[in-house]
Amino acid sequence: MTTPKLIHTHPLQPTTTTSSNSNTNPPLTIDLLLKTLTRTILHPIPSYILLLCLRAQATPYTSLPFIIAIVYSALLTLIYILSTLNHQLAYGAPRTVDLSNEVVVVTGGASGLGLLIARIYALRGASVAVLDLRGISDDEVEEMGLGGCYVCDVSDRGALEEVVGRVAEELGTPTILIHCAAARINGLPLQQLSPEAFQKTINTNLLAAVHAYQVFLPYMLAAPDGGTIVTVSSVLGQLCAAGLADYSASKAGLSALHRSLEAELRQSGDDAKVKMVLVEPGQISTPLFESVQTPNRFFAPVLEPVQVAQAIVSAVDSGRGGVIRLPAFAMLVNWYAVLPASVQRLARYLSGIDGAVAQASSKPGTADSSSQQLQTELDHVKED
Repeated sequence: MTTPKLIHTHPLQPTTTTSSNSNTNPPLTIDLLLKTLTRTILHPIPSYILLLCLRAQATPYTSLPFIIAIVYSALLTLIYILSTLNHQLAYGAPRTVDLSNEVVVVTGGASGLGLLIARIYALRGASVAVLDLRGISDDEVEEMGLGGCYVCDVSDRGALEEVVGRVAEELGTPTILIHCAAARINGLPLQQLSPEAFQKTINTNLLAAVHAYQVFLPYMLAAPDGGTIVTVSSVLGQLCAAGLADYSASKAGLSALHRSLEAELRQSGDDAKVKMVLVEPGQISTPLFESVQTPNRFFAPVLEPVQVAQAIVSAVDSGRGGVIRLPAFAMLVNWYAVLPASVQRLARYLSGIDGAVAQASSKPGTADSSSQQLQTELDHVKED
């Protein structure tokens, strides 16, 4: 392990974006309403306070208000217990997480969500390695307290194996992998999307994860306290919006890959040692989503990177596996799949999901930006 480093603890600067979709969310969203309810009248503790208040007023046990309060409190308590029990049975006991003994590797960690997560762990004293096609200057690495930034194309198996070997030698055994690497959204209909651009998205969003899991997993299995793999996928892998064929296909495959690996670990008995966390967020306020215009910010508010980062860090720190879906509508995608086809089409029409990319592309300057982005991606393909 490396010796502790001096970390400059000045406030984190906000993650900047160049997104054309930079409007703020409305003051009131469905997420804010649900969060308020689950922390007040839908939480067991306030229901206990209500019972105490009734008893303080000498309300008889046999009175209707007291009976209703008891039933309500018991129902909330039962739901809470069943929810906890369900998570325990599904993902097992948590593993021990001690940041002084953990080596955190963040792919795609030179910008956006990945950079924010890397900085959070660095500020907390963990050894952090950033893997990205983009480099971070030595001065910035030292200023942020990172263990190192390794320029690497995660979709290149040979390059990845070489870099991971260096990480293990310089920082220690990698025990936490946060896979954030992702290709930018092309935002083009399938008929207009070149095979090279489609392949680039699949390589970055899906095949890179295959390489990362196969390379990092042996290190985690050999570590005394095991490890954690975090897969940052997307709710679009299940909703499959128009104009996002390559992105949706890659994210659907990524989520399926994560679940298959989770099942294999459970089958081999290694699930107690390596915990799997699947993250399927909605739209995040990063340059990745600059070609997507959110149709309804009340039901589908744009997430700030810090919201997703906090959820991921909290899940990793708990030592448990699980699934993180943000915002609130993302938790309902599994129910969407069982709806009748006519209801699904109605929901898509009302939400405007299939016009989100078209609306953003129609804005001045967006089309040129998308074309330049696509050309850049193709240039990378030719270089590879």
